[in-house]
This record gives sequence, C-alpha cells and structure tokens, in this order.
Amino acid sequence: MQAQNAIDLGREAIMIMLLISSPVLIAGMIVGLVIGLLQALTQIQEQAVAFIPKLVAMIIALAFTAPWLLTKMLEYTRHLIEHIPDRL
Repeated sequence: MQAQNAIDLGREAIMIMLLISSPVLIAGMIVGLVIGLLQALTQIQEQAVAFIPKLVAMIIALAFTAPWLLTKMLEYTRHLIEHIPDRL
C-alpha cells in the first residue's frame, strides 16, 4: 500500500466518522446551550439538570437517525471491502 492510499483511507474514515457522529453531537450541543442559558438565567447550577436533558436528547437523536447511520456505515464498509484489490 502506498502512502497516498493510506492517507486517503484515513481522510475518508475521519469524514465518515464526523458525518455519523454529527446528529448526536449537534443535538447534545443545542440542548446543552439551551439548558446552560436557562441555568444562567435562573442561577441554578446543578450538574444533573444539565446532564439528564442532554443525555435524553442524544438518545432520541440516535434513535431517529439510527437507520441512516447504519446505512452510511454499511455503504462505507461495502466500499472498503470492494476496493481492497485496488488499494494493494
């Protein structure tokens, strides 16, 4: 395997990882921002108040996007396996 092929594989894997993780991370970030704003306005500084809603939002986002995430992972895996002879 040449160096450029390894770099391309790594770059593609990172892009797929970012694409797959983004819905869950964005949901957690938005809920965390809203909860943080509410905590700043009400001056309630309890960690569980911030943690539980973020966790629930991330689980809901994962549940809704799971079919799409699985499809993307399977497409990427199939692409990797089909192109093994080209990479060698």
